[in-house]
Formats: sequence, C-alpha cells, structure tokens
Amino acid sequence: MANVAVVGSQWGDEGKGKLVDWLSERADVVVRFQGGHNAGHTLVIDGKVYKLSLLPSGIVRGGKMSIIGNGVVIDPWALLKEMDTLRGQGVTIDKDSLKIAENATLILPLHGELDALREDATAAVKIGTTRRGIGPAYEDKVARRAIRVSDLTDADLLKDKIATLLMHHNALRKGLDAEPVDGDKLLAELLEVAPKILEFSDIVWRRLDEARRDRKLILFEGAQGAMLDNDHGTYPFVTSSNTLAGQAAVGSGVGPSAVSYVLGITKAYTTRVGEGPFPTELFDAVGQGLGERGHEFGVVTGRKRRCGWFDAVMVRQAVKTGGITGIALTKLDVLDGMDELKVCVGYRVGDEVLDYFPSNMAQQAAVVPVYETLEGWSDSTFGARSWDDLPASAVKYIRRVEELIEAPIALVSTSPEREDTILVRDPFQD
Repeated sequence: MANVAVVGSQWGDEGKGKLVDWLSERADVVVRFQGGHNAGHTLVIDGKVYKLSLLPSGIVRGGKMSIIGNGVVIDPWALLKEMDTLRGQGVTIDKDSLKIAENATLILPLHGELDALREDATAAVKIGTTRRGIGPAYEDKVARRAIRVSDLTDADLLKDKIATLLMHHNALRKGLDAEPVDGDKLLAELLEVAPKILEFSDIVWRRLDEARRDRKLILFEGAQGAMLDNDHGTYPFVTSSNTLAGQAAVGSGVGPSAVSYVLGITKAYTTRVGEGPFPTELFDAVGQGLGERGHEFGVVTGRKRRCGWFDAVMVRQAVKTGGITGIALTKLDVLDGMDELKVCVGYRVGDEVLDYFPSNMAQQAAVVPVYETLEGWSDSTFGARSWDDLPASAVKYIRRVEELIEAPIALVSTSPEREDTILVRDPFQD
C-alpha cells in the first residue's frame, strides 16, 4: 500500500478538496504540509458543504488523525474560527483528531498588515496576494525571527522574541508611514490564544514515524498548484512556499521515501486567480462560459478566476518538476456541449516555438500559445462513474491529454460529489 501526496498541477483551484476527501476515507492520517489560510478546499459530503483553509480535509471524517505540519504557516485566530465553524456543522475536533506541529510558524496580525501595506505601495508589479500575511510570515521564518507554536509555552521567551521581531517590522512600517506595532499588546493577544493552540501541539514528525512503523496509510495534502511554486512557478507571481510534492517530506518531518505516489490534480481546462502570465486565457464568450459553468470563484477570497483552454505544456512541466505519478482530471463536465476544444501544445516566442514554460519574466509575458483543436461532445458527462458513461469524444480528449502531458490519468472527476469519480488506477495500490 502506498502513501500518497496530492498536489495541484496548474495554478491551484484544481478541485483538490474533493479528491483528497475521496482518498481520505481510506487513509489513516491526513497531513497538510505547506501554505496557509490563503488557499481553500471545498468538500461536499452527503449534500453538506464544508469549506476548509487550514485544517486538513480528513478532519471532517471521524477516526482519522489530521496533522498541520511544520511547513504550514498558521494564523491562530483564523484556525480557531475555522474550527468553530466546523464544530457548528457537527465535526468533532479534539487533541486526538488534530495535531499541530510544535515547530510550525505563526502568522501574526502584523504580517497581514504588512502584506496589504506593501501591495498598496507597489505601483509597478502587483503580485495579487490574498493579504493574509502568508508571505511576510515565511520571510520571518527564513530570517530566523519567526514566532513558532512552541514559543507560546514560555511567556518570557515570547516577550524577547517579539522584541526581536519588532526591531525589523517597526523599521519597515516606519518606511511605509504606518504606526509601530505595540509589543505588549501583541504579547497579551498571543498569551490569550496560546492555551487554545497548545492543546493541539505535538511532535508531529514522531507521530508520522509511528504511523509509518504501524503501516498506516498517510495522505499528504498540498495547497495551491505547481505553477505557484516559489522556485518552479511563474515567479514573481507565485506563493511564498514550495507547492511541489517534494515539500511533503520537508513540511511534515518525514523522509522523501515516505511518499510513494504523487497524484497531480488537473482541471480539464485552466484557471488562475490574481495577477501573472496566463498564455491560454480567454477573454471571449467561451472563457466566460467556462467560468459560469465551472462556478469559478475563489473559496477563500471570492475572487473571480480567469479561465482558458487546457495548457498541456504547463502541466507536462509540472509532471516533471513535481514527480507526478498519475493525474486526477477534474471538471470534465464543464466542457460538455462545446463543438470543439483547444489544447495548448507549445509556446511561440518571436520566431521560436518552446516546449516548456520559460522562467524569464519577460518571456513568460510574451508567449503566444500554439493550439491543437480537438472534437467536442454534446452528451453530458456530469455524474459519470465509468468509462462507459462517457461520450467517445470525451474519452479521446482524455487520451490525448495523457499523451501530451506524458502522465497517465488515474481518476476522472465529473461533479463536485465525491462518488462521481471514475477510478482508473488506485493511487493507494499502485
């Protein structure tokens, strides 16, 4: 039996929530390993909708251990609010079902404020952040001045660390014409929230080691997508963490060998939220139709997603850089009723055609997609649960996508309902 990492292979919003939930029913442990509350997952279980940002998707299923790993940056107030919301929906959350890595970094109110201050002050290149403090929190982590979960256990240590942190932040705020942060007030706020967070604090790497030795199935849950990766994405229009499957090991405290199958979640077309290059973006009625049928609005921000044709070049690159074993193709039903479909098979930059997404910012902005046109289908794929339920043209589309991205399709999702899934290859058994 394989431990599985689930990652996005585009710009996020690929439908990971449903697939993680579908897989988590069979997993014993579900681990969130990067990102913060800037990414959201929507789960639909027996008609009830759950919206998650920080909590692993396994939390809504009893009998699972859900873990927030050290690679995640945690806004404690946002986490507690999310927990209260889920409890109101009947979900049990206690110290047995939820573990938070003691070495995880905290997002503080000053991080969100700095996010907004810098975004508003930048006239040239706007990144389009969610303004929730994720980037500034990761900056403090790398600079070795972050407040971590374990720091909440010691008031004197916490006071000293806040003083060190504010030497940096108050200097930044002065340059941005913002009021300095009151260290005593921040200390009081953290001490108030501390017992509510420390209740769930644990030595996560040890819990995962125990789970592996007990041969329990572990599901590593990624957020966002490959093209938002801080190293391999459309830099600088990326997130502040590594979103590829390699981060599953580092961000949870296990070795790389713990991840034996990487499932890349891939939408049957392409979407993006926020700023940055998007070669196959559509500005016409076709793009608008994809957005309307696909209900393309961000779970966390509510922002309208940009929509375009499937980009095989980009996904193929994500397969290579992310070590993706198999693909879960989602939202196939959104393409129902279209006479023809286009797939990007290359990028033209001047007189040259590239078979990869360039890292240079100017080149990324200049690429023009080279398309291959495929036959569409008129019959509905909504709710299909087997190959026999799919129109022949839909099967041809899937097979051509497989060829172009050089990775097999393991699952096909045909609606938000978890049971409306065609299983081709079982990730846990591969």
